[in-house]
Amino acid sequence: MNAPTATEIDPKLLEILVCPLTKGTLRYDREKQELISDKAQLAYPIRDGIPIMLPDEARPIDNAPTSSAASK
Repeated sequence: MNAPTATEIDPKLLEILVCPLTKGTLRYDREKQELISDKAQLAYPIRDGIPIMLPDEARPIDNAPTSSAASK
């Protein structure tokens, strides 16, 4: 039996889950235990192996380069 642990998520589940806001694909961040929606710029937490797919529970992410580095 290969039951998912808190540090992994079932690949089949990843195939069917989408961002509730954009309906776009998600990528799994094993280190942070989050599902990332690049389109919505949100990270949905995974708690006890269960993805919490609520926009109110997601944290905003910022993948844009910082402007301070560009201004130097």
